[in-house]
Amino acid sequence: MIVRCLRRAVTAAVLTLALAVPLATPVSATGNAPGAPGIGDPYFPDYGNGGYDARHYSLRLNYQPGTDRLDGKASIVAVATQRLNRFNLDFLLDVKEIRVNGRPAAFAKSGAHELEVTPAMPLLKGTPFTVQVTYGGNPGSIQVPGIVTPWIKRADGALALGEPEIAWWWYPSNDHPADKATFDISVTVPDGTEAVSNGILAGQRSSQGRTTYHWVMDKPMATYLATLYVGDLEVRKGRSPSGLPVYTAYGKDLGPREQAAKDSVERTPEIVGWLASVFGRYPFSSMGGSVINENVGFALETQAQPVYDSVFFEAGPDVGVVVHENAHQWFGDSVALKRWSDIWLNEGFATYAELLWSEKEGTGTAAELANAWYDQIPPASAFWQVKVSDPGPANLFNGAIYLRGAMALQALRSEVGDRDFFTILRTWARINRQGNATIPEFVSLAEKISGEQLDTVFSTWLDTVGKPAAKPAPTAAAAATAAPPAAFAANRRMHEIMHGPIR
Repeated sequence: MIVRCLRRAVTAAVLTLALAVPLATPVSATGNAPGAPGIGDPYFPDYGNGGYDARHYSLRLNYQPGTDRLDGKASIVAVATQRLNRFNLDFLLDVKEIRVNGRPAAFAKSGAHELEVTPAMPLLKGTPFTVQVTYGGNPGSIQVPGIVTPWIKRADGALALGEPEIAWWWYPSNDHPADKATFDISVTVPDGTEAVSNGILAGQRSSQGRTTYHWVMDKPMATYLATLYVGDLEVRKGRSPSGLPVYTAYGKDLGPREQAAKDSVERTPEIVGWLASVFGRYPFSSMGGSVINENVGFALETQAQPVYDSVFFEAGPDVGVVVHENAHQWFGDSVALKRWSDIWLNEGFATYAELLWSEKEGTGTAAELANAWYDQIPPASAFWQVKVSDPGPANLFNGAIYLRGAMALQALRSEVGDRDFFTILRTWARINRQGNATIPEFVSLAEKISGEQLDTVFSTWLDTVGKPAAKPAPTAAAAATAAPPAAFAANRRMHEIMHGPIR
């Protein structure tokens, strides 16, 4: 019943927008201009595009494992934010045809990943329009200088997983978190092969030796959070205590890491339930997680379906990484950044959730663990030279964004007290639900709720390089700085897997 109603609602919304497209403006109309090739992010000037707002992506994909051949048709519903005679999409595969509002459009590639589209008739500001792109190619063979190819070709399938880049390799988009949209993704693969994506599995059917899986994400999603995992997988389906669908998927090549992975990821409903008690209502209609055996060295918060590298489970169960990626469902996915310099709002918050989990489990309070990090990282370490509020694109995922970012939140908690601190976090997640936000907006909210002027806290921990003179929990008892070894070691190990040793 839930799935059927969901599919009907999404389809109706898309049709309403598509049918609302008015007659296009004549070519001779004045004031038309091309949309910008970038959305305006200083870190990545050519990422995303200007001139329109994407509202919905419908992807119909056909994938052949072994050959890595992907053929697709993307239907995009968008709204023009200016009068447009041309606009860009971010995309790398070969394009066969593009139609805008049902009419053939001219197109050309430019730059590293730009697809310039010229509709037959210019588009009016404020009007919805539809774009259909028919395409194909071998994503795993495409390389972009300076970027590790995020499409991972596997013997039995493929994996689409990367941040900040991944969409270019498998679907055309306005590729920046500032332009979120809903998705439905249908993937056709050989019978016996599984295909896992985001949201709810709304349908599955087989015909002539091939199976189509239809996934629906009914909440706005940033383009890098869309994922696709195709292969010989063990897929489990269940329900959370709150009644939401739960999908977990495990590669059959996990070997000795398999049981530890399952012991960790199968706790997702429990972990999500606890996170909801701390941060407020869970923001999506499903939950789950996938485990890969690719040694990519990271986990990613792909929306409602986080992906974990099996390396996290090499030494046994690692619940911390599951807490981290599911905390992102509030901080990073539901509340997405407006520009990449705001990455602290994602990673600092998810890392602090790990400390809160340790506090709940009685294996070290957040104050103890934050102080332990502070004590163990020497002042001369390059770690302290990263400006958390503006790290630069090269340091986007530096360990300081995670660990110093979490220390910043502990410093805020120490300053305003528990009642105001948790009110700030819950209010932040609620008022920005399914939207985008910035660091200055968070600072403003924290000051409003606490009634305090917090320049010193945020300047010290986010805006200034160098090791702060005081600990993040300066009032904690001296004995508390020696955090319980097991909790501290497990938490730090996750970050060293992702970022290398901290010296």
